[in-house]
Formats: sequence, C-alpha cells, structure tokens
Amino acid sequence: QVQLVESGGGLAQPGGSLRLSCAASGFTFSRYAMNWYRQAPGKERELVASITSASGRTNHADSVKGRFTISRDNAKKMVYLQMNSLKPEDTAVYYCNALGPVALYWGQGTQVTVSS
Repeated sequence: QVQLVESGGGLAQPGGSLRLSCAASGFTFSRYAMNWYRQAPGKERELVASITSASGRTNHADSVKGRFTISRDNAKKMVYLQMNSLKPEDTAVYYCNALGPVALYWGQGTQVTVSS
C-alpha cells in the first residue's frame, strides 16, 4: 500500500522556521522524483520545490528561493522541506508528491500557518 505521510506543519511567526517531513512507503522511493506543493485558500495548487530521484538535483519556485530547501534521504525514504524566513503568504496546506515512471502519488497534506 502506497503511503506518503506529511508532518511538521503548524503555526509559525513571520520570520520563523518550520521543517516539513514526508515519510514514504509502498513503492521504490529512490526511483521517484519528489515534490512539495502547496495550496492556499482560494488559490490553485502550486509547485514549491522538487528533487530528482538519481542526482538529487533540486529546483525551487521563485517565491521561496533562498528561503526553502528541499532534501531527501533515500535510505530512510524521507523527503524534507526546510522553511526559513517564513512569510504570511506562505500559509497553505503543503502536500508531498511522488512522481515516477508510471505513477503519481500524493500525501494528505499538512497545514502551515504563518501569523503573528
């Protein structure tokens, strides 16, 4: 059974930090590119960051570049999103996504709220 389980969301103050984690199971994790998406109320889901399966090459949306960092640990089947210098506009539900040769999987999401 494929599972992607996000954790680490919550309430943070502007300028603060959070670290999101995504635990994967039920598929060959190392063969999948991993992504973090987010969706704010009333807005479309957007890609925040991605990391390739083999080389671990990363890409970050312009809106988070220099503040967020995606990483992965293939041995632990985990992907992370370190979020620093948080802004109120980062408030959203954050989703973990696994993209493979023939499949696409989603987690259930974790809420991140940035507010003073």
